[in-house]
Amino acid sequence: MAEGNRHPRNLKGVLHMAVEAGSASDGPTPLAPMSEERMAFLQGALSEMRKSQMDDVEQMKQCVAVLCRDEGNRERGSEEEEDQEDEREAALELLSDLCENLDNARDLMKLGGLDVCVSRCLCHSEAGVRWRAAQLVASCAQNMPEVQIYLLHQGALKTLLQLTDHDTHPTVRVKALYAVSCLVREQDEGLQVFVGSDGFSVLMRGMQSDCDKLRTKSAFLLLNLLTSHPEHKGVVLSMGMVQQLVAVLRSPHSSVHEHVLGVLCCLVEGCERAVLDCREPSLGLEDLLSQKAQELQGREESQEELEFCERLQASCWAGQPQDDHAMDR
Repeated sequence: MAEGNRHPRNLKGVLHMAVEAGSASDGPTPLAPMSEERMAFLQGALSEMRKSQMDDVEQMKQCVAVLCRDEGNRERGSEEEEDQEDEREAALELLSDLCENLDNARDLMKLGGLDVCVSRCLCHSEAGVRWRAAQLVASCAQNMPEVQIYLLHQGALKTLLQLTDHDTHPTVRVKALYAVSCLVREQDEGLQVFVGSDGFSVLMRGMQSDCDKLRTKSAFLLLNLLTSHPEHKGVVLSMGMVQQLVAVLRSPHSSVHEHVLGVLCCLVEGCERAVLDCREPSLGLEDLLSQKAQELQGREESQEELEFCERLQASCWAGQPQDDHAMDR
């Protein structure tokens, strides 16, 4: 069996393999004491798991040592310095791979690796180190409240927001925003820090950037946050978000338009203030939506965007023509 040579890397994997081994025979397995064969199988699997975890910890220690290495005062651009940059980038990539395993992410936190990542790597002079550090933060923070809280207390979110907003390298900005998302979605404390750090303004500027990926991911995160936390609609409306979103819709068509229309639909749902903002005559949103709807007709790949246009039109203007006709009568 091809799968038989794969050893589990955690207890869940061991249990899964044990169940598979126990259910391999035809028919139901009667209740009976564990056989010597199955006992040997489980002991071997557990032994391999412990060995693998020990290997992972040792690799992480070596990677952290590379990241902690003093850069000294060597001339920038020297061959030795370039080699060290390659080592730092390789160490960060390996850590990101290892920390897809949640146990390893927790172990890296205990080893002080995340502290080094936040204090040294996110602020490194080389963009390759910065974006890989942001990727590592994202890998460790996903679905790990313990690690998320630790990173928040280390000030990681504020640093990541600054990188998203101001870094000169587009990949750094995109990866930093991904890490921001991992720290604020489904994380109440992270969302509080995000709001307190003017994170919605960062997303607004991200949607206006020249980087398509950053624009799309900024709009997607904004939509997710407002859908999950509608209580923050007032905050973004007070920033003039509707006006900013309409300005994005007037830019050359791209994938960000679908998410921007989704945000507008989310804003107007149950919020009269957002509806009034959308109706502002100077925006010309009603005509813009009609024009976009005509352009999107018959394009199968744009059906969701078309549906957003129609929803927004219905939410903001569907009743007005009827009222006007009633007055005429």
